[in-house]
Amino acid sequence: MSLAQHVSSIEGVDLEPSADSESLHVVRRVLSYDAFPPSQIVDQADHQAAYKVSTARRAVQLVITVIACFLASGIVFGFAAIKPVLISEGVYRELCTEDELQQDVEVCKEQDIRLNLFFTIASITTNVSCLPVGAILDRYGPRTCGIISSLFLAIGSVLMSYAFAIPEFDGYLIANFFLALGGSFIFIPSFQMSNAFPKYSGTIVALITGSFDASAAVFLFYRLAYEATGHSFTPERFFFLYTIIPIFIFLSQIAILPPQMYDTVPVLEKKIERARDPSRDIHSSDEEISSEDELDRIRSWRSDRRKNKIRKLDNLLGDEGHRQERADREEERLAKSVVWGVLHGLPAHKQMLTPWFILITLLTVIQMLRMNYFIATIRAQYEYMLDSEYLAASINHFFDVALPVGGVICTPFIGLFLDNLSVPTALLVIVTLTTIIGVLNSLPFVWAGYMTVCLFVLLRPLYYSAMSDYATKVFGFATFGRVYGTIICLSGLVNFSQYGIDALTLEVLHGNPTPALATAGFLVGTVLVLFVRQQGKPVKSNKVPYLAVHSIPERTPLIRRITEVEEEV
Repeated sequence: MSLAQHVSSIEGVDLEPSADSESLHVVRRVLSYDAFPPSQIVDQADHQAAYKVSTARRAVQLVITVIACFLASGIVFGFAAIKPVLISEGVYRELCTEDELQQDVEVCKEQDIRLNLFFTIASITTNVSCLPVGAILDRYGPRTCGIISSLFLAIGSVLMSYAFAIPEFDGYLIANFFLALGGSFIFIPSFQMSNAFPKYSGTIVALITGSFDASAAVFLFYRLAYEATGHSFTPERFFFLYTIIPIFIFLSQIAILPPQMYDTVPVLEKKIERARDPSRDIHSSDEEISSEDELDRIRSWRSDRRKNKIRKLDNLLGDEGHRQERADREEERLAKSVVWGVLHGLPAHKQMLTPWFILITLLTVIQMLRMNYFIATIRAQYEYMLDSEYLAASINHFFDVALPVGGVICTPFIGLFLDNLSVPTALLVIVTLTTIIGVLNSLPFVWAGYMTVCLFVLLRPLYYSAMSDYATKVFGFATFGRVYGTIICLSGLVNFSQYGIDALTLEVLHGNPTPALATAGFLVGTVLVLFVRQQGKPVKSNKVPYLAVHSIPERTPLIRRITEVEEEV
């Protein structure tokens, strides 16, 4: 799973000092993974207003986006499902020793380590690639990202097909790298489709996130077909046929999907403000019109056009009452978080020197390593602990189904969880879950294995969503790309140590995963508990300044800071 693939919201508000540096005000911003976003809107990709595109076309675009995400965005995370196929096809079997071959072991040590590296590289790629994808999206738009995605997915599919067809060609790692990279280029731009229907943006974000989680089932479906056909539906044929998906994505980008990003909610709200100004019906060129009747006709036409634009914007965003209700809910959500705004307005490099950043980075690095290690080695772990290939395979097969299904089921409820609990409370829940999973994952019982899987598939999307939620509330949207991007990159780089953990487990510990997992669980639990405990004092001392915005007698509406754009006709 990638940290980039679960976000709680694509737009929100930051707390920043006013020009006089003596007061605070609220600024509405849009989430971006670009570490160095363009300072001027003219440097960014062109936007288009959603109300200028028919509802039917936008609906079709959304459906295609969800389908593309399901078929391509996170297929590499279905590694646990396809690993038995790789083993059956003898991938990296040449790394086995003579003794292991004579014993006819199902998978030898070096083979297992190399196969796990196959997944590790894909996981790291998915995380780190979100930064260049974010930069390209902001500057060149979603169509460019979609075309790049189709190219990378096609390269990955072809390389993977040839790797199976030609034993001498070791293209597995590089092929999986391109599949992961292509997935990022199709998924991250998909969030902008929530602006096609701003009133339902939360539902759309959940739908797209759920499609990413469900994409892990692509390899599961293939493995079922592989087994049902008696292994005649070979990986070579599957990956060759899979090239249909990047072709579908490419054609959709050219013919149907939007070439530019849709206007964000802050931009649309600015347009409403401008459209409501009746003085815009009067132009300086009116002085050149001598006929009063002609002048009245032209101004009436301008007024009708302006009011028609207001109606279209109201249909898109909701009327004033709906927008006010949404703003009230946003303020209530921020107040409940307790920590909102604590580091807003600070430069990114200063934020990174605080315990808020250091502790969350340490926590995320360890937890992400632990999760990816579990995905890559679940079958090997339970083969050792249960001393049964059959029972381990049963748990593995259950995991293959539970992983995508659990993500889809949990996604709609994660928003409610994060919106209604304070950040310290949410982190405490995560501490509890990770600790329980660590204990269960160390018990050599079948029921413990199934319970571990059930809790793991619940924790996985919750954890990553909670981390992005934490980042926006504590650090703010203005520095999100740099701060969260740093966390993502560090987590990805540390994941290379999984290769060493595999070697340690298989060669030094003779396949026993318990010591490594127990130690990791203890470290994660300790760091989490200490982190939550540390929040008490700074939260209490900083509570008044940033919540003062919400406690004034006459509520000030959220201020939108948007670079002026030309009024669209």
